[in-house]
Amino acid sequence: MKHILEVKNLRREFKEFTAVDGVDFFVEKGGFFSILGPSGCGKTTLLRMISGFQEESSGEILINGESMKGVPPEKRPVNIVFQNLALFPMMNVEENVAFGLKRENVSKEDIAKRVKKMLKRVGLEGYEKKKVTELSGGQRQRVAIARSLVLKPKILLLDEPLGALDRKLREHMKVELKLLQREIGTTFIYITHDQSEALVMSDKVAVMNKGILEQIDTPQNLYKNPKTAFVASFVGESNSFDVKSYENDTIVTENGWTISKKGLDFVPTKLFVRPEAFIINPDDDMDSIETTKIKIKTVLFDGANTKLAAIINQSGDEVLISLPQNAQFEDLKVGDVIKIGVHFDDLKCYKD
Repeated sequence: MKHILEVKNLRREFKEFTAVDGVDFFVEKGGFFSILGPSGCGKTTLLRMISGFQEESSGEILINGESMKGVPPEKRPVNIVFQNLALFPMMNVEENVAFGLKRENVSKEDIAKRVKKMLKRVGLEGYEKKKVTELSGGQRQRVAIARSLVLKPKILLLDEPLGALDRKLREHMKVELKLLQREIGTTFIYITHDQSEALVMSDKVAVMNKGILEQIDTPQNLYKNPKTAFVASFVGESNSFDVKSYENDTIVTENGWTISKKGLDFVPTKLFVRPEAFIINPDDDMDSIETTKIKIKTVLFDGANTKLAAIINQSGDEVLISLPQNAQFEDLKVGDVIKIGVHFDDLKCYKD
């Protein structure tokens, strides 16, 4: 069975609104699949339907080819890790991980073997007798994952599990989760509003907005080839421009930036350009690029992610431009006027 999960035309309607509106997707066995979207887009409702805690209004969910219609949560081959982790503070690490196995009446000998093996796999060997209150945030996260994985679910559902961690620990845990999933091979379905989490960890990402999936793709394609204006604005950092007109292969933004873009078969209303797509001081003989001049407003130093905030000359459009880490650009300062260019293919245009 290649597709461990299939979701077909799934809907969830409440009296006042539709939370999930005709969603279709599948997840491959052993994959890391993320559902990415802003708060209120319906992603947690979707997760709760997959887990069985929320009944669908219509549509179908299949796990390993079997319909989950009417199957209660405890009978589904899935388990969930919540943001608050829901660990038992009065129990030690070993007892927390063993809790579900005891409820399933697994023998003491098997419980001991499975718990020991799982704690080793998540890097917590030797922590068996520690209270969970004595652990770091990352260690508690691993206990919660171990408690779920020890039950051998076909799918592990993770509902924003890194949301309560500080930034540095989140960055560390993104890598740990990805490596753990690869090692164990269990299918992960990960819910998040954090685009960085989704892009770093996932094999496939579904971008959700107002109850629908706008695009399902690899992280690389989502970033390089967003299909809608929402995906372009939500995934990664972009400069966004409202378009006033498009005539004779020329876009004019609302603030007056005039830029060539050939071959569009529609009149765009939005234009997006990634900060790293701009070329500083391009050669005059470079083909397929549009050039203009900008005036630097400020330099936003952030190590390898340093950017220029600037105004495009002859317009009121403001742009962020990623600054290459080359010594030749170290002397750029506020007030400087420089030439920039952008490849025509890096101009992403959309119609509302």
